[in-house]
Amino acid sequence: MVLTSVVRRTKKYCCYPTLLLLLFCNRATAQFAKYSDEFLNIGAGARGMSMGNAQVASVSDGTAGYWNPAALADIRTSPQLNLMHAEYFAGIGKYDFANLVLPLKDNKRTLALTLLRFAVDDIPNTVFLVQPDGSIDFSNITTFSSADYAFLISLAQQVDWVKNRKVNFGINAKIIYRQAGDFTKAWGFGFDAAVQVVGNRWKLGIVAKDVTTTFNAWSYNINQEWREVFYATQNDIPSNSIELTAPQLIPGFCYDFPINKKINLLAEADFDITFDGRRNTVVSTNPISIDPRV
Repeated sequence: MVLTSVVRRTKKYCCYPTLLLLLFCNRATAQFAKYSDEFLNIGAGARGMSMGNAQVASVSDGTAGYWNPAALADIRTSPQLNLMHAEYFAGIGKYDFANLVLPLKDNKRTLALTLLRFAVDDIPNTVFLVQPDGSIDFSNITTFSSADYAFLISLAQQVDWVKNRKVNFGINAKIIYRQAGDFTKAWGFGFDAAVQVVGNRWKLGIVAKDVTTTFNAWSYNINQEWREVFYATQNDIPSNSIELTAPQLIPGFCYDFPINKKINLLAEADFDITFDGRRNTVVSTNPISIDPRV
């Protein structure tokens, strides 16, 4: 929802667009939202992102807490720490990833803690830039930040299957916090489930994100002065709501091709299957869309 300034001219209001952009608001009590929690789909780690985010099968380091928690089961000897910082849109958007992997003493399970943050700072708030008499007062411009956080707790365990093959299982419990200035914030929670089958030179991975549906409870702090601007410019006044994130299924397969004794070629193909409606993807239907990653 774009906030606008208001000018009274001959008892009529003329609306001027501003640069302030708030999160989309659903007036219904609870409903599925397309691209909900999309910051969780950016990626993690230079290796995974350089492979076009095709990682659910081949991932083998601590970033598995993000890509496929089941793969954490292979980290048994020592803890791992993974850190990443990236910037987007000429530094406007900042993305941070931190991950700590802790093999448990029973040598059967692995625990991981992951923190993600995506933020845009110094967003101009120009709601009151234009005065009722039509004059412009630049001193009324303020700034705010919009940030999305996610904290993931991962647990993985290995289960022997048949000779030369093993099966790993993993789950994520995630807590989400989103905030835009002092105007709005949201708390959310959800779960992911994953499996990884490891063969001689191949791996199969399946990740079910938001398998139980992720809930985000939005609350708004809009004072009377803002409400008057919204009303005068015919904008909807945000109200507290619950945003639902639909489940997402990502199967993937990788194969390690030997070239010589020192060089291998690792190839992987994943299919990002979403169920929140038609998206701009290779396969786009309603409600299922499929985005391949190779």
